[in-house]
Formats: sequence, structure tokens, C-alpha cells
Amino acid sequence: MKTKTLLLLATACLLPSPVLAADGEASAETTPPKESRVNLMTTGVARARDRLDSATSTSTLSEKEIEKFGARSVAEIFRNIPGMRSGSTGGEGNSNISIRGLPIALGGAKFLQIQENGLPTLEFGDMGFATADQFLRADLNLAGVQAIRGGSASTFASNSSGGIVNLIDKTGNVEGGSVQISTGLDYDSKRVDVEYGGPINDTLRFHIGGFYRKGEGPRDTGFDGYKGGQLKFNMTKDFAGGGYFRVYAKLLDDQTVPTPYSPVLVSGSGNNPHYSNIPGFNVSKDSLFSRYIPNTLALDGDNNPVSNAFSKATHSKVKSIGFETKFDVEGWTINNKFRYADISGHVTQPNTFSNANARLPFQSINSAAAVMGMLNATSLSYATGPNAGQVIADPSALNGNGLLAVLSNQDVALNSLNNMTNDLRASKVWDLGSGKLTFTAGFYKSSQDIDTAWAWSTMLTDVLGGGNAHLIDAFAGSTPITENGVLAYNAMFIGGRRHDRYDMTYDVNAPYGSLNYMFGKFALGASARYDMGRARGTIYGTSLTDLLPGVPTRTVYDLNGDGTISAPENNVGFVDYSKPSPVHYNYHYLSYSISANFRMAEDFSLFGRYSKGARANADRILFSNYINPLTGKMAVPSAAYDPVKQAEGGIKYRTGNLEAYVTAFWAKTAEHNVGLDRSYRAYGLEFEGSYRRGIFLINGGATWTKAEITADNIDASTVGNTPKQQADLIFQLTPQIETQRFTVGANFYGTTSAYTGDSNQLKVPGYVVTNAFVQYRPTDRVTIMLNANNLFDVLGLVDVDGEFLPSSGVVTARTINPRTISTSLRFNF
Repeated sequence: MKTKTLLLLATACLLPSPVLAADGEASAETTPPKESRVNLMTTGVARARDRLDSATSTSTLSEKEIEKFGARSVAEIFRNIPGMRSGSTGGEGNSNISIRGLPIALGGAKFLQIQENGLPTLEFGDMGFATADQFLRADLNLAGVQAIRGGSASTFASNSSGGIVNLIDKTGNVEGGSVQISTGLDYDSKRVDVEYGGPINDTLRFHIGGFYRKGEGPRDTGFDGYKGGQLKFNMTKDFAGGGYFRVYAKLLDDQTVPTPYSPVLVSGSGNNPHYSNIPGFNVSKDSLFSRYIPNTLALDGDNNPVSNAFSKATHSKVKSIGFETKFDVEGWTINNKFRYADISGHVTQPNTFSNANARLPFQSINSAAAVMGMLNATSLSYATGPNAGQVIADPSALNGNGLLAVLSNQDVALNSLNNMTNDLRASKVWDLGSGKLTFTAGFYKSSQDIDTAWAWSTMLTDVLGGGNAHLIDAFAGSTPITENGVLAYNAMFIGGRRHDRYDMTYDVNAPYGSLNYMFGKFALGASARYDMGRARGTIYGTSLTDLLPGVPTRTVYDLNGDGTISAPENNVGFVDYSKPSPVHYNYHYLSYSISANFRMAEDFSLFGRYSKGARANADRILFSNYINPLTGKMAVPSAAYDPVKQAEGGIKYRTGNLEAYVTAFWAKTAEHNVGLDRSYRAYGLEFEGSYRRGIFLINGGATWTKAEITADNIDASTVGNTPKQQADLIFQLTPQIETQRFTVGANFYGTTSAYTGDSNQLKVPGYVVTNAFVQYRPTDRVTIMLNANNLFDVLGLVDVDGEFLPSSGVVTARTINPRTISTSLRFNF
């Protein structure tokens, strides 16, 4: 209670910062050069506000900074924002992202909203196999990134109680462009980026840009898994009296390869484990993807046979169009943003269940003898690859490790994640007494589709790196157990579940408003938001079997059309559309934030804030007992959204060469997911700073967090434990030396150890990633860059699927990317 009491400093939700994360446009009169525009903190009426006058925790990353990090994905960029835990595992999607100790239960970014130009990419950041970062790409269009941490974000955006991260595009403020050619030196990647923008006349400007790439990527898969690109365009009409009208569009069609859970050896003790590579398989460099696992066969969401190539891996497609405008009417500043996005895609990835999870019914990575015993098999042969049909003479010596993997192939069609979003706000400033009163009112409306079809299957493979793993056939005497390496055309070892279809629409309507009063050295105010949500749709499939009587988990189907029914074709997953389950519920909740800021001196200020927000639960509570399967109403009303209470207070200091921001925070939240009903508490300290002297610059941040599970209505044994993946300390540091022609430096990201599961029986060690960079500018228009990501090739375990140290000595894990070195040549014009 003492920690909480100290943090409950009185307060006001200063409009500038929440809107700052949603609004990166300055007025025509104050627009700075394009490379620094993102650093200007603005209100919704585009009036700049000094950071020391804001009772918020904010950060900015400019294009110039981002290009030095050597980040291979948006999630890796986010690692450089203090307070943010970004578990990037490659593949440009499915990253676990959280902030200030708020939990990550089932992946994604639940309590954080990721935006593009002030509007969310997806309304919900943790949708199954469809995270927001999956549909974002950083390229030369990017002017920079703005982030706000803390509870004030919850009143200026929906489903953003932890914070907002906003990617801001260039808009042609300064005429010019660039062409950049990049290639991997120790990995297969070739990429071309182009961008250009500038004025058309005195009041009209534009920007256009994009990229195309191709290559195998940072891990050995045996095929070009990274293939595609992006194109963005915007045009802005500036008004003579201030304000603007802008239209913009985006086209993304890109394939990447996610990092599935892969096997790794573990020994030692739960609190002091040692992780090492399996012979023939490097968990950092290799992948369960392989050139010899060609496709997956199943019944699709319409119960038609379909064959999906593994080489497509994660395919993300976006077609969006929108506009935004700002103008003044009789002292009121009106600002509106609108976007419609047509979003779809497909995810295909092999997955192995851990040997260290007591809730799972089988050991998915094990010795060949153990797997053969489980299947009652007497012999094995290669099903694919150059040795297809050849009997494996000695399974115990297979690939030098004698292991087999039972893969649950996760095949998910993202039919529609279309969304429409509109955010309208009006603001006015009055002189009141000795100060200024700013009033803002707004209305937010969004609609988010979730139409997905899950069609999982079960396969048998060997464990071999280099993109050379094979599907394996098993036999009982002369009787085949598998068919071309397939054990079943459903997820047989989890009861045939996960052959499902969602057809959902989630609508959000949210009026909001704020008051901000600045007088002398003080700024006080408050803001509130009232979210009203609707969930409508129908769900179908085998995961309803425990909720609706008579829902089948399998059927018999001649999938390959050869006229005979094989053993796997007796286990074919399908969607029984005759047994639907409706989803039909409403929810509503109030968010508010109050804060105070005291500008003690020109270079020093104090602030404090208390906020309450929430995050609505979407597809993560479908197929659960939280929703009545017959009526679609909430059976557990509290599961419709998870409230978040937060308090923060801190100091801000800035001189010509030095900036330092220190914030203490406290947060409490609930969490509802399938099989999870829990409460958490977290508190800690956050630091961000920079120092410049001559040609030397160093900036960075650190976050110390103490998090705890405070209640668990399903498994009381976890109460008092630290949530999984939550490290005590994470930090970022970037020292560099910059002259007219040279820039050289390194970007460090570090984390201390964390627990693999909520039972706190097994840890993953901490690690420090070093990204080095060198830039040489032989002329003002030419830049040669060398970036090394994970220079020292450290093993960074982001997520281990295991609760304890298994007797087999094998668990499955997802890791950061191995060392990748790239070089780029950029021409500016």
C-alpha cells in the first residue's frame, strides 16, 4: 500500500501526450524538417507542448535513430522503447509485446495499442495468429515512432490501457527522396527501398514509397520464405489559415517465416538451467520449416480439400485507404481521422508441444523408440526428401540425435480482419484567470472483423537443421500408420480440437473528453472515456465439443482422392455447420485519468497520475465457458473486459546536453483467456536518458519491474508467483560517435532471467544482444551502411514452452534471431 500511496500524486490528464501518440502532425507554420518532425510533441489541435509540461511518460524514435538499430522487424524497433517488453522471435509477427509489467498470457500485445498515423492497425492486439505487428513493415516511409506509457493512454484510445505505440509516415514536408539497396552478408536477403516526397505547389504536397524483398531470411529453411513488399502513398492539402486535409493509402503483400517452438536441450536445475543445442539442430539458426515438408493437406473452413504450401509460412495482405483533416472554426480546432483496411492472410507453421508441461497428453519431442512405442510402430521410413521410401535402418541413430517430432501443424486462414476506424475530436482554449483552460471532446468508432478458419493436422518428422528435415512414415509391421508423414488430418493429440471457424464482428463506440488547466508552473486536468462494445457472430468447430453436446471432433474423408481410406483419413477434422454457437453480447466500461504537473524550473519538472482503463476481450474468450454456447450471452460478465488500474509519478530533467526522465509506476489488472482467470500486480521504476558532448552521444533506458500473480480462480498454486516471461530488469543503451562523414556505434538490449511458466519451476537465463552499426557518407547524398544484428550470436530464449525441467532433457523454445550482418547503399536526391 505504501508504494501505491506514494504514486497517487494528484493529477490531470494533459491532452498533449495521449494525443501525441495519436497525432504526429504539426501545423504548417511550425513543421520541422522531415527527419525530426516525429520528435515534436503535439496536442490534438497541433499545438506543440514541451515534454516537461506534460504529466506523461513518452518516447520518440526518429528515422535516423531507427536505421542504426539494425532491427529486422517492427518488434525489434520496439525493444528500444523504455518500459516495453518486446519478445521478437523473427518472422515479423506473432511477437509478445507488453509494457510495465502487464502480463502476456497467450501472446500478442493485449494491453498495448499499435497504431499507424494515429489509428490502430487492429482493434485488438492479441488475436490468435493475427497480431498487429504482423501487418506492419518499417521502411523508408517511416518518419519515426512515438510511444506513450501509462494509464493516460486509455482515455484517448480504446483497448490501450497500457500504452500506445504509433508509427508515423513522412508527408512530403521537405522535397527529396532516396533509394536504398540492401543485402545480407551472412544470410540470404535482398531488398530495395524507394521513397520520394515534396511540394507540388504552395499548398499541396505528397509522399510515396515502399520496398520489395526476397530471400531465405535469417534462419535455414531451405526456401525463400521472405518474399513481397509494401507501397504507401499520401497527399496533403495545407490550408492558408492553418490546418490540412490528407488522403493516404497502403498496399502490403508480404510473406515471412515465423519462428515456431523448436527443440533444445536443457540440464542443470530449474533455477539454474543450462540450455544447449541438440546434435544436428541449432535452435537459433535452424527451424522446423524445411524444403522437404512441402505442404499440408486438410479440409478448409468450407470443408473442401485444400493443400497449403509450408513455404508460404505467414502471408500478410493489407489494402487500406483513409483520410485525416484539421481545421479551425470560430476558435474550435476540429480534427478527424478515418481509415478502412481490408486485411487478410494465411499462417502455416509446424508446432511441437513441450516435454515439460504436465497438462499435455504426450511427449512431442522424444527418442525414436519412445515415439514408435506411443504409435505402436515397428519400423520407420522417409516419406519426403531425396531418400523418400527408404527404410530407416537404425532409428536410435537418426541424424545423430535419434529424435522424432510429432508436429501439430497450425494452419490458419485469415479470411477477413477488415476494420473501419474513425476518430473525431474538437478542442478549444480559453483564457481563464491567470491560466489557460483547454477542453477537448471526441467520439471514436470502430468495427473489427475476425473471420478465421483453423485447420490443424498432425505430422511426424525427424529433427534436423539446415532446412533438411523430412516427413517420416511409421508402420506396424506392413500396415502404414501414417500417410506421407501425416498421422491425422486433425490435431489428434489434443482431442481433435482446433478445427474451427470464427465469423465475428466487434463494434466499439466511445465518447471521450478532457479538461486541462495550465496556470503558472502548474498543469491540472482530467479526462474520461466511455467504451461501449458489441460482439456479434457465430463460431463453429471441434473446439465446441466440451460446450455443446454432439459436436464431432472428426470425420472419415478420402482427402487425397485415391479411392481408399487410410488410417489418417479416419481422423479428418471438419467444421460441423449444423451445430453453431452464437456470440451475442454487449459490454461497457468507464476509463478515466487525472494528473498534475509542476514545472519547478526551466529544466526540471515533477508529475503524477492515476488512471483506470480496460481492455476488451475478443477472440481469446471464444470457445470458453465465459460465453453461454446456446445464447451467446456472457455467462461470466466480468470476462468481457479486463480492467487496469495504474499510478505513476516521476521527475523530468533537461539541459542542453543532458536529458533524464525517471518514473515510478504501479499497475493492477485482471486477465481472462481460455483456461485463465487471474489477477496481477506490478510496480517498478523506469529510466530514460541521453547525453551529448561534441561528437559523442549516448541514449538509453532501463526498467525494473516487480510483478506478482495476486489471485487465480483456476490454479491457486500460482498465487504469489512471478508471471511467466517477466524479467526483473530490461535495458537499452546506444552509444555512438558521429562526424560529418562517419557514424559508428552499438545498440545494446538486455534482459535478466525470467520464469518459463507461472508455476515458477524453470527459468530462462538473461542475455544481452549487441547490434553494431557503421555509416560512411562519402558525399552528402550517398550513405554506405553496415549493420550487425546480434553481433556476438548470443542464444536469447524469448519463450520456453515448459513448466519444469523434464526427465527427457528436451524442451521447446522460441529464440531471437542469430547473428545477421547486412550492408546497404543509399542515394538521397
